[in-house]
Amino acid sequence: MALLRRILRTETLAAGVRLTSSGSGGSLAGRCLADRQLWDELHSQPRSSHTPTFDWFFGYEEVQGLLVPLLQKPWVTDPVRVLDVGCGTSNLCTGLYTKYPHPVDILGVDFSAVAMAHMDNLLAGGHGHNALCPAHPSSRLSFLQADAQNLESVAPSGSFQLVLDKGTWDAVARGGLPRACKLLSECLRVLNPQGTLIQFSDEDPDVRMPCLELGSQGWTVSMQELGPFRGITYFAYLIKGVPADDTVNWTQEH
Repeated sequence: MALLRRILRTETLAAGVRLTSSGSGGSLAGRCLADRQLWDELHSQPRSSHTPTFDWFFGYEEVQGLLVPLLQKPWVTDPVRVLDVGCGTSNLCTGLYTKYPHPVDILGVDFSAVAMAHMDNLLAGGHGHNALCPAHPSSRLSFLQADAQNLESVAPSGSFQLVLDKGTWDAVARGGLPRACKLLSECLRVLNPQGTLIQFSDEDPDVRMPCLELGSQGWTVSMQELGPFRGITYFAYLIKGVPADDTVNWTQEH
C-alpha cells in the first residue's frame, strides 16, 4: 500500500489538486488513508473543468472489457444492479452509466459528503458540464453518503449483482485489518448469491488472497492481472457465488 500513497501524490498533482490544506497542517499524502477528513479535504480542492472526476489506479475504460461479461449474465432483474463502494469522484460509475448500452441501475456510496455532493452536481450538469446522459434510457445512477463498512441502511442482503471496490479495501485497511474485513463482509452481504464482487488493487496476490479466502468462505475467490497502466501492474480480485468456470473465462485461478 506504499504504492497507493505514491499514487495519491502523483495523480492529485497531475490532476491539478493541491495536497496541502490550511486546515490539515500538512500533506494529505502523509495521513491515514482511512481518515474521512482527509478525503473531504481532497475532494474539496479545486479541480480543472477538464477533469471533473478523479480516479485511483485507472478508470472505467481500462476495465470495461472485464465488467461487460459479468453484466451480460442472464439476470432475473432488469436493469442489473451495481454497487460501487467507496466510489469517491471516480468515473467508474459515470463511465458505466454513460457508455454501457444495456440497462444498469448503479449506486455509488462513499463516506465523504463532499465527494457525494460533487458527483450529484456532476450528474445533474454542474461544474460547467452538461447533465450526464445514460447510454440506455432505462439506466439509472445515484450517489449516497454511507459507510461501506455498514450498509444496513443502504440495501438488504443480496441486492446487487455486481459490487465494485476500487482501492477502498486498501484505504480502509490503513485503519486496521478488522475494518477491511468488515468492509468485505458487508460487500458480500449485499451481493446476490450468483453475483460477483471485484476488488481492484495494486496489492500483491500473496498478501491479498489469503485475507480474501479467509473472509469469503463459501465463495469462489480468483484473481486477474491488469495492465500495466502507466507502468504499474494491478490486480482484480474476484469473489463469486458460483464456480469461475460457470461465468466468464477470463478469470485466472490463484
